[in-house]
Amino acid sequence: MPSIGPVIFRVAIQVPVYRLFDYLAPIDIDLSTLVPGVRLEVPFGKGLKIAYLLEITQQSDIDISKLKPVIRILDHYSLLSAKDLRLLKWASEYYHHPIGDVVSTAFPTALRQGKSAVLKEKQYFCLTELGRTADSTVLKRAPKQKSLLDKFQASNVTLSETALAEWNPHWRPALNALITQQLLSQSDVKRPYIAPQKVLSNPALICNPQQQLAIDSVCNHLGRFKAFLLEGVTGSGKTEVYLQIIQAVLEQGLQVLVLVPEITLTPQLEERFRHRFAVNIAVSHSKLTDKQRQIAWLQMQTGQCSIMLGTRSALFTPLTRPGLIILDEEHDGSFKQQEGFRFSARDVAMVRAKSLAIPVVLGSATPSLESLHNAQRQRYELLHLPERAGNSIEPALHLLDIRNKAIQEGLSEALILEMHKTLAKKEQVLLFLNRRGFAPTLICHGCGWVARCLRCDANLVIHYDEGRLRCHHCEQEQQLLKQCPDCQSSQLTPLGLGTERVERVLAELFADKVIVRLDRDTTQRKGVLENYLRQINQGAVDIILGTQMLAKGHHFPDVTLVAILDVDSGLFSIDFHASEKMAQMIVQVSGRAGRAEKPGKVIMQTRQPEHPLLTTLITQGYNSFAQKVLQERQEAALPPYSYQALLRVQALDSAAPKLFFNALADLMQNIKASHTLILGPVVAPMAKRAGQYRYQMLFQNARRDELQHFLSALMPELAKLKQAKKVRWSLDVDPVDLY
Repeated sequence: MPSIGPVIFRVAIQVPVYRLFDYLAPIDIDLSTLVPGVRLEVPFGKGLKIAYLLEITQQSDIDISKLKPVIRILDHYSLLSAKDLRLLKWASEYYHHPIGDVVSTAFPTALRQGKSAVLKEKQYFCLTELGRTADSTVLKRAPKQKSLLDKFQASNVTLSETALAEWNPHWRPALNALITQQLLSQSDVKRPYIAPQKVLSNPALICNPQQQLAIDSVCNHLGRFKAFLLEGVTGSGKTEVYLQIIQAVLEQGLQVLVLVPEITLTPQLEERFRHRFAVNIAVSHSKLTDKQRQIAWLQMQTGQCSIMLGTRSALFTPLTRPGLIILDEEHDGSFKQQEGFRFSARDVAMVRAKSLAIPVVLGSATPSLESLHNAQRQRYELLHLPERAGNSIEPALHLLDIRNKAIQEGLSEALILEMHKTLAKKEQVLLFLNRRGFAPTLICHGCGWVARCLRCDANLVIHYDEGRLRCHHCEQEQQLLKQCPDCQSSQLTPLGLGTERVERVLAELFADKVIVRLDRDTTQRKGVLENYLRQINQGAVDIILGTQMLAKGHHFPDVTLVAILDVDSGLFSIDFHASEKMAQMIVQVSGRAGRAEKPGKVIMQTRQPEHPLLTTLITQGYNSFAQKVLQERQEAALPPYSYQALLRVQALDSAAPKLFFNALADLMQNIKASHTLILGPVVAPMAKRAGQYRYQMLFQNARRDELQHFLSALMPELAKLKQAKKVRWSLDVDPVDLY
C-alpha cells in the first residue's frame, strides 16, 4: 500500500457497541505481511483490550490527531480466513449483534485473553540403552512405572506426551521416576504433523440399503454445497451413516466439523469416533479447560486434526481443509444461543457450508418443523432411514390413563406391575421425569402460604437431600423451612413431583434393585455421568431415573421398558413451539427402549388420553404429527411460514421498561415497517426474573428480507435512545421460545 498518509487499522473489540474502532498502525510494521484476522492489543478507555483487525485503510471519520496507536500485534499471520471473517460479518448483520462480540465468539477464551496462538511443541520420550535391556519385574512395587516401562519396551518407539496421556492421565510421575533411574530420556526428535497413511483403525459396519443410499447421496456431492436432512427413527444407524460419509471426506485429506447439542453426548460419540478412525480428533465443549479448548482450536486451524467434535460454540472453528459439516440432533434447542450473541448454530452452519462449498448434513429422529418445511420446499434433500438397524424393532407405545387411579409418588399401580415384570426378566427400566429436585412447590396446609422466590415470579423447588429451597431460574437458595413463616404451623407439605422424590419411593418399592438418578444435581462432578453410563451399559443398574439428559442419543441395549411419568406437563403452553418440543421429547425418550434384539415397550402416564397430539403420535408417528402442526402454523401465519424477532427488555425498576417502550413507539413512527407486524409491548410470561422486571415486543413478517430491512433501520436508532441506557435489552432473531 503506498504511504500517502498514516495507515489506519479498523478493528473489532468485544464491547457492546455496533461499530468498529480506528487505530494508527505501528510505524515499524511491514504492512505487506499483515492481513485481516490477526489479534492486536490496543488502548481502550483506561486500560488495554484485545482487538481483531478487520480492515486496513487510510480513511477515517475521526480526526487523525485523536487516533491512538496500536500497542502491539499479537499474531504473525491471520488466525481466520477471509471466508471466516465474511461469515462473522454476515452473522453480526443478520442477528443485529455488535461485531466485536461476534468476532470474539470465533476464538476460544485463552486467545480472547491474548494468549499465544502458537502450539507448544510436544515433547517425545524414548528408552535409554539401559532401559532397552532392563528387567521390568524389579519395579513390581511401583506398578505404574513397571507398566510404563513395559509399554516402551513392547513398542520400542518414541512416544509423545499425547500418547502417554492416552495411556494414563497421570503419566508424568511414573515417567519422571524412570528418567531419574536413567531408563527413559527425552528425545531430541521433533515430529511434525504427518497425515496418517490410513484413515480407519477399525472397519466400517455393513449398512442396510437405506443407510447406503444416504451415504452415497452425500458422498456424490462432496466438494460442493448441498444441504441434507437425515431423518432416521431412533436406532436406525444415523451415526454409522455419519462415520462412513466422514471416512470418504478423510480419504480426500479434508476436515470434518461434527456438532452435537449437549456435552453429555460428546464422550459416547468421541469413543465411537476414536475406535473407528486413525486420524487426530479434536474435542471442544464448555467442560474442558481454556487451554484444552485453545489447543483443539489451533490443531484444527493449523490442519493438525482432521475431525472436530464439539458443541454449539465449535461452529466457528477455522478449518484449513474444510470438507463437511454435520449437526446431530439438529432439532435440539441447545443449538440456539440464548444469551449474548443469540445465533442458531444450525442456521449459521448452512451459511458457512454454502460459503465453503461443502455439504452439510442435519440428522434427527424428530426433525424441526423448519427443517421439514425446507425439505418440502426442496431446499434440503431428505434422506430417510425408516427402519431400526440390525435386528432391533421399534417399541410399542401405550397411553396409560391414570385418571381416578391410585398414584404412589407419580407411579401408578399398573406401571409398578410392568416394572416388576421387566426387572424379573433381568432387563432394565428407564423412568423419565423432566423436573429435578424433590418437589416444585412447598405449601402450608394450614394457611396456604407458598414458598416463592423473592427475585422471580416462580416457586422455590424443594431439594430434600441438601436441605435447601432453590430457585431454578436465578439459583437463589435458602435453608429448607420447618415452620410456615406466616402462621408458624409445621404443616408444610411438598406439592408435585421431582426426580429426587421419585427416587425415594423407588428405593422403598424396589429395595433390592440398583437405582441411578441422572439429572443436573447428580452429575455435576467431573466423570460422574460417564461412570453412571458405563455402569448402565455393563448391566450393573436396574432402574434409571432422569430428566431430558436421558432423551438424547444414548444407547442402552438392556432397557426394554421406558415410562414417561408426567406426559401432560408439556401439552399446554402459551408458546406455540411447545407442542413440537413435547412431541420430540416423547419420541426421543421412547427411542431408548428396545435398542438391541429385545422388544421394547413405552408407557406414557396421562390424564389426557384423548389429546390429539398424543393420539396422532401413537397411531401415526412423528411425521404425521409434524404435518398437522405445520398446517396449523400455516393457517396462523406462524414460523416457518413467517419470520420473527423478539425484543426483550428488563430492568430493576418496573417503570423503566415502560418508559423505554414509550420512546420506542415514538421512534418507530419514523421507520417504515414494510408489512412488519408489531405485537406488544407485553409483560413477559415470567414477569420478574432475578429481580428484573421483564417485558417484550414481537416483530413478525411473512418475508425475511422485509423483516431484516426493518430491523436494520430500527436497531441503530434504538441503541441511541436515552431510555435504552436505563434498561437491559436484547434482540432475538428467529427465537426458539417466547420466554
